[in-house]
Amino acid sequence: MTDTFHIICPACQAKNRIPTVRRSASPTCGACKAPLFPDAPFELDEARLNKHLKHDEVPLLVDFWAPWCGPCRTMGPMFADASRQMSPALRFAKLDTEQNQSVGSRFQIRGIPLMILFSKGREVARHAGAINADQIVSWVRQSLEG
Repeated sequence: MTDTFHIICPACQAKNRIPTVRRSASPTCGACKAPLFPDAPFELDEARLNKHLKHDEVPLLVDFWAPWCGPCRTMGPMFADASRQMSPALRFAKLDTEQNQSVGSRFQIRGIPLMILFSKGREVARHAGAINADQIVSWVRQSLEG
């Protein structure tokens, strides 16, 4: 393991280099001072997703959803709960597929809600359908171990 890791600020999109020993110490962005591991999932658009995938060295779980999707809205609070349980091991983000339609074809999204787990810019695993917070945590742990 290296002494530092790179992470993109979810608020201002600045690239930060953080000492590994400070990962659990609630690090903040050097540019805007926002938390790098926020208490809740943060919103992404396609450009921000691209930046996170290119530069982040922290696993990222993205919930692809749409406001008109009932199961997506049902899973939202559970996704947020899982985020609180797993931070700072990984970060949780949401991407509205209605507002970012090109993402659907890029990631071959056939249905939502869809969670895709990324590590070092690459897809590690995906899960279609709504699940509860404990199931999300378990699925992520299994996916990162394998």
